[in-house]
Amino acid sequence: MVPRYKHSAVDRNRLKRRLRELVRLHVLPLGFPLDLVIWVQRAGYEASFEQLQTEVESLVPRIGRFVKRES
Repeated sequence: MVPRYKHSAVDRNRLKRRLRELVRLHVLPLGFPLDLVIWVQRAGYEASFEQLQTEVESLVPRIGRFVKRES
């Protein structure tokens, strides 16, 4: 979910596209069936693609540990 935080639809859609691509590249290859919710904070709108990538990459090990523990 990408909250408005007084940003335009163009800004919100750009951020959603960036996050979808990062999830496709870093989370989906894990091969685990899961539902994932990423709640974006205000700073996400100003973050570069590389900064968002760093954040998503830092989540990948935590997701892997959580999924293995639940199975």
